Amino acid sequence: MATQQISELFEGFSKLAKQERLDRLVKMGALTADDVKYLNQTAGLPTDLAEKFIENVIGYFQLPLGIAANLCIDGKDYAVPMAVEETSIIAAVSKTAKWIKNHGEITTETIGSDSIGQIQLAKVKDFVAFEKAILMHKADFIQAANRDVAHGLVSRGGGITDLIIRKIPRADGFNMAVLHVQVNTCDAMGANIINQICEYLKEPIQILTGEKVTMCILSNLNDTKLTRAKVILRNVDPVLAEAIAESSLFAQYDPYRAATNNKGVLNGIDPILIATGNDWRAVEAGVHAYAARSGQYRSITEWTFDGKKLIGVFEAPIAVGIVGGVTKLHPTAILCLNMLGAVNANHLSRIVAAVGLVQNLGALTALSTVGIIQGHMKLHITNLTLGAGAQAHEVPYVQRKLEETLQLTKRVSLSHAIEVLDELRALNTATAKSAVL
Repeated sequence: MATQQISELFEGFSKLAKQERLDRLVKMGALTADDVKYLNQTAGLPTDLAEKFIENVIGYFQLPLGIAANLCIDGKDYAVPMAVEETSIIAAVSKTAKWIKNHGEITTETIGSDSIGQIQLAKVKDFVAFEKAILMHKADFIQAANRDVAHGLVSRGGGITDLIIRKIPRADGFNMAVLHVQVNTCDAMGANIINQICEYLKEPIQILTGEKVTMCILSNLNDTKLTRAKVILRNVDPVLAEAIAESSLFAQYDPYRAATNNKGVLNGIDPILIATGNDWRAVEAGVHAYAARSGQYRSITEWTFDGKKLIGVFEAPIAVGIVGGVTKLHPTAILCLNMLGAVNANHLSRIVAAVGLVQNLGALTALSTVGIIQGHMKLHITNLTLGAGAQAHEVPYVQRKLEETLQLTKRVSLSHAIEVLDELRALNTATAKSAVL
């Protein structure tokens, strides 16, 4: 479908009823009629499916599943599924994506292809001899592991590509040796196969070197395969653009600000990972470790203004998969992956990175203009209203009063909602008594 047609279908999307949203997603080709039927089911998924995922199952904990609209990434339009409970995330990314779509572009790329497995030897007696032996037999180790363990990856164009030796001096005078097994996992996240490869190499390494292997495990700091997203935005008010660039500089220099900045980026990333059945914990670990690679924790995004264009860049490891695990077992994850049309794991990682960068721009724009409270709390009012215990017929009045309070005081809280609700009910009680008299 043409970009113009998709843009029109997203117009007023947030104001539509659920069924109208589903109908529009079918029109743009993001969903099928069967998908709509599944999403309209009121009953939860059967627990026998959950038993395949975890132990001691008692039920499901459901998150709202929504659509981020207006995203055009590498010239292609997407309806992006996001499973998240936090107010304003989907609204912010949709609004910001529309801004970019009208005045700029989003481009993405992946850098490198390998994931990392680690084989640790805690105390190596003779590091020089160990290193020499490993280097002499490195090709044999790679060939054997590719043949006996990673043959499935090899058949799809992947497999083990290298074996890197690292020396880590210890405070007690010993040297630690760490072998990095670099593996192209193709369209899988690859944790299980990497761990299997490392375990397979354990015994032959011990036999060859006479040294003891103490641990075999993948690394989530996957700096041999990075995902980069870039936003170029034109026609930005210079005052706003400079403020966004300064906000970004703050997160580059100060780890306290960087932590919150990166959490905001992950507000855009995690919901897609959850919706598609990917391991968001692994991605978060990799992102945070990469942010600290210089020795100081820094922002994983950077925004600059050259006087004409506002330019933002995201770069970090985003290890995801479209095959294996929950991605091919959970019906909602399958639906969401189909909706995105991700052709491979790299494609999915690029979509994820782009949304994270767009989310970051939305947050920095809010911070640089109305402030995060003014922007966030307006959308949070619904939660406060329900949290106060308002019934359906009371909700419009309480929301309106809270919006007035926010406009005047720049803040609202649950106590405000409770106070408004108490006043409304007291007024209704008095009116009812007056009518009786």
